[in-house]
Amino acid sequence: MLNMRRLLVLLCFLSLAPLLVKPLNPSLNDDVLGLIVFKADVQDPKGKLASWDEDEDIACGWEGVKCNPRSNRVVELNLDGFSLSGHLGRGLLQLQSLRKLSLANNNLTGSINPNIARLDNLRVLDLSGNSLSGTIPDEFFQQCSSLRSISMADNKFSGKIPESLGSCSTLASVDLSFNQFSGSLPAGIWSLSALRMLDLSGNSLEGEIPEGIEGMKNLRALNLKGNRITGSIPGGIGSCLLLRSIDLSENSFSGSLPGTLQQLTLCHNLDLHGNALSGEIPESIGQIEALETLDLSANAFSGKLPSSLGNLVSLQVLNVSGNSLVGPLPVSLGSLKNLQVAGFSQNSFTGDLPHWIFKSSFQKLRALDLSSNSFSGQIQSDIGDFTGLQFLNMSNNSLTGPVPTSIGRLKTMDVLDLSDNWLNGSIPSEIAGATSLKELRLQRNELAGNIPASIEKCSSLTTLILSQNHLGGPIPSSMSKLGNLQIVDLSYNSLSGTLPKQLANLAHLITFNISHNQLQGQLPLGGFFNIISSSSVGGNPSLCGSPLNRSCPGVLPKPIVLNPNSTVDSTPGSLPPPLGHKRIILSISALIAIGAAAVIVIGVIAITVLNLRVRSISVSRSAAALTLSGAVDELFSGSPGTDANSGKLVMFSSMDPDFSTGAHALLNKDCELGRGGFGAVYRTVLRDGHPIAIKKLTVSSLVKSQDEFEREVRKLGKVRHSNLVALEGYYWTPSLQLLISEFVSGGSLYKHLHEASGGNANSSLSWNDRFNIILGTAKGLAHLHQMNIIHYNIKSSNVLLDSFSGEPKVADFGLARLLPMLDRYVLSSKIQSALGYMAPEFACRTVKITEKCDVYGFGVLALEIVTGKRPVEYMEDDVVVLCEMVRGALEEGRVEECVDKALNDSYPPEEAIPVMKLGLICTSQVPSNRPDMAEVVNILELIRCPSEGQEELV
Repeated sequence: MLNMRRLLVLLCFLSLAPLLVKPLNPSLNDDVLGLIVFKADVQDPKGKLASWDEDEDIACGWEGVKCNPRSNRVVELNLDGFSLSGHLGRGLLQLQSLRKLSLANNNLTGSINPNIARLDNLRVLDLSGNSLSGTIPDEFFQQCSSLRSISMADNKFSGKIPESLGSCSTLASVDLSFNQFSGSLPAGIWSLSALRMLDLSGNSLEGEIPEGIEGMKNLRALNLKGNRITGSIPGGIGSCLLLRSIDLSENSFSGSLPGTLQQLTLCHNLDLHGNALSGEIPESIGQIEALETLDLSANAFSGKLPSSLGNLVSLQVLNVSGNSLVGPLPVSLGSLKNLQVAGFSQNSFTGDLPHWIFKSSFQKLRALDLSSNSFSGQIQSDIGDFTGLQFLNMSNNSLTGPVPTSIGRLKTMDVLDLSDNWLNGSIPSEIAGATSLKELRLQRNELAGNIPASIEKCSSLTTLILSQNHLGGPIPSSMSKLGNLQIVDLSYNSLSGTLPKQLANLAHLITFNISHNQLQGQLPLGGFFNIISSSSVGGNPSLCGSPLNRSCPGVLPKPIVLNPNSTVDSTPGSLPPPLGHKRIILSISALIAIGAAAVIVIGVIAITVLNLRVRSISVSRSAAALTLSGAVDELFSGSPGTDANSGKLVMFSSMDPDFSTGAHALLNKDCELGRGGFGAVYRTVLRDGHPIAIKKLTVSSLVKSQDEFEREVRKLGKVRHSNLVALEGYYWTPSLQLLISEFVSGGSLYKHLHEASGGNANSSLSWNDRFNIILGTAKGLAHLHQMNIIHYNIKSSNVLLDSFSGEPKVADFGLARLLPMLDRYVLSSKIQSALGYMAPEFACRTVKITEKCDVYGFGVLALEIVTGKRPVEYMEDDVVVLCEMVRGALEEGRVEECVDKALNDSYPPEEAIPVMKLGLICTSQVPSNRPDMAEVVNILELIRCPSEGQEELV
């Protein structure tokens, strides 16, 4: 309890606190009272502030408090990780000698007091790791003459970063990362000439980097990761000669790399992944000799990898995955002896696997990803020398030859993926030496022989996928000793024999697919095998058990064997055969006859069943009624590559390709989502609950050959963007093609605009929703065009909305490439089924079809979203074409009348009208007059966040 004297002082202080910024007569008790008031505003569940006693005259002995030994004034308050909750009260304003205030990693909530930064002596302010929210008032930074370091990272602050930040000329470190800040970067941020570190990552900042960065002579670290910043990387960044770390990843930067980067000779980290950067990677990048990390992945870089990368002898991480790079890997990379992580996946690299990769100079290599390229040749046995390798992915190439036995020397290997190649030979028993192996993926190769029993020594194994090979022999019983197994796929091989009963003891199984082999006997009883789906075990005619609805025969007594050479004379006590010689004839001739008859009957039954099955499949395909539980049996019958009618299933991701789970229908009418020019789309759910969409193509007679089909689909499978529906895989037979893609839960934009219930379909879409849909669609198309993919079929039914984020995702892109020739009649009649989106050049055979056709369709789509009207509407005695209607209204000065009435005037005309004008520009009759989609994105972002002096869009 407070004594009466201190209670009166405290009450007086609290009543005057709103007026006190500096006490008129500071005393030793000012610090004590200020801290006690602070304590009163927070909760202290762990009792960390128990030593704060209001009866003491000074606070210097209190937990988390440090004082000046001469004046006994509080100069440092460090309460990091005290689990405090509550609000930041005004008591801290009394600590006039405070130099460091650190309240990081607590549970503080509420807004921030703008007067905290005005403490005259405050140098360091750290409020990171709390739940503070609201905006930072502009006056917060207006009187921060002494502040050197500020961190408000990992909170919930929102709104714009105050422009007044630029007035804190003494700031050397600013960390506002992982909040909800939006808007553009403060224009005056580069006036902080003393700034050494700037971290604004993990926000929603937009616009371009403001000019003036070349003046930041003291800048050491710049982190803008995970925002929405656009435009090019400013060339002035090369003037920041002291920069050690640059992270501009996961934004929307475009254009080429500035040549001035070569001047940053002290830079050791350059991370630009996840943008839209293009052009060739310049040779000059090899002059940044201090680089330890270079990540250029997930961009649109083209050309060859520069040989100058071999000069970066300090490089530890090199990642260029997910670009459009070509040619062989430069030999000079062999000099990167410090390399630990190397990513080259999802490009178009060619040639044999470079021998230098397997040299002993790469002893520090931990991860190597060469997947999804066009590498050929054999895997060298020297790979066993990478004793520290933990991750190796060479999948989806054209590698040949055997799996080297030296793989067994990779004691630290966690993941080995050699799938989707042409590897032959057997799985080496030496693989058991890789005792740390968690994932082994060898599917879709030409491997033969048995599964080695020695695999039991890979005790950490959780994933084993060996499907679609030519493996034979039994499933080794030793596999039951792999107690961590979760995913097993041995389907589409020639495995035989019975299943080891001990497999039922595998407690962590999620998937065990042994379909389409030659296994026989009874399924194991108990454990996972009590719930295994029929399609995971189907395609094994001699396998029995309840999941197959096929009972196993009971145990029969041993047959009586009669000796045909026995005589009528018998031993004493034996009974003479009552039928004599006739019994011998029954034993031999009758049994042979019965056996022959049984074979004939079984043959007749089998032929009848096969005929019925063929008819059933034919009828079910024409009626689109293949059930999910029978999908593998019906669609994937036979071993891959051995029958012209057998199917091939390819998945681009780690998604479990087992469609067997649940009782949903794969191509059942009840699961149909819609139909388009290419076919019907169905929804189904995988075993892990992950929903997917399956498109059954109905243009089979027009689809290319299998090789060309797979080449085009694999190209589409590499496309990844937040505004594009991801293609996850495909299934091929000559008569049936399925495309497996991401399921987007919110339905199509067309349904939201035109088919919702209640007679007011589009009322649920606010202006902000519509603008974001237009912008997101534009970004998706721009990304496609950067990858040289034309959509050909832009319309509102091909724009899907995510029900959680509201983000638009463009579907059905590039499917026209699956046709053997881009016939304009086919495109206009079969694909461009929605009248009104077609560019006029489709009617003219002399005009080349380019990305500008997509721009036209996008322009129509933008007008459709703003107006809520269909591209073409049929009245009783008239036909209204949307483009013509909006263009006429614009010419007559009444364009606002075109905005959807469902918005009820709750839209900003300064955005809606420019968007309609942009839509009309995109629908110009002359293709060259239409902007590129990248330009469209820039224009839309300027419409949403116009800069000063921005001219009105005309």
